[in-house]
Amino acid sequence: MSASTQLYDQLLPFLRQHSRYKDLRHLKTLAWMVSALICSGQLSLPAWEPYVPSRATQAQSFERRWHRFFINRFIDVKGLYLPLVLLALTNWRAHQLYLALDTTMLWNRYCMIHLSVVCCGRAVPLLWRVLEHESAMVAFDEYRPLLRRARWLLRRHPNTMLLADRGFANHDLTSWLQASGWHYCLRIACDVHLHGPCRHPLKYKRCGLLKGEATLYENVGLWQDGEHRCNLAWQPCEGRRNPGR
Repeated sequence: MSASTQLYDQLLPFLRQHSRYKDLRHLKTLAWMVSALICSGQLSLPAWEPYVPSRATQAQSFERRWHRFFINRFIDVKGLYLPLVLLALTNWRAHQLYLALDTTMLWNRYCMIHLSVVCCGRAVPLLWRVLEHESAMVAFDEYRPLLRRARWLLRRHPNTMLLADRGFANHDLTSWLQASGWHYCLRIACDVHLHGPCRHPLKYKRCGLLKGEATLYENVGLWQDGEHRCNLAWQPCEGRRNPGR
């Protein structure tokens, strides 16, 4: 018995127990794909061929099998995937859970918004959404459903922190985060106005810090109105002033 067959025999019962599927054949195909991916260590579909037993004699037959799985409208991807992720997070409830919010451009036409769990320096996808959008900058209304769904799915994780880049730092997101009870760490752009003890707001790029220095400001107001208050961690790097939350 090959290593891929042994792995498949272990994966299938596990998937049957923890995934919601409409057809057992979908689960069997998924189990073969996962085992071939692990054994080959590659995302290339032709590389999976040696690890999947089949009567097919042409490599195209294998690839067509995977493509049929990808375009099958009866397959509930989140029904198969989400229970496995939540099961893996069961023992994390006593620890702080880090989520990363980011976007990826595909062929300069589609924008994928993904919310991932940070684990061992890698981002494991939790929820995602694909838009026909020509920019990596998306409005809050486009990813608010992902955040609301994640808050419900992770309702048993009281200590959750969201990490996001400067493209997500806006009034709507910070208001939602402060209401949700999540912690957050957002990078901000260099033209953001800061409100401190001074009478007038100040752009952070005018607050000089030398390379290697770091400081923390408490209860800083953000943007022109200064209504949103947070703590600001500041650490320049590589000659640039690079603030955090």
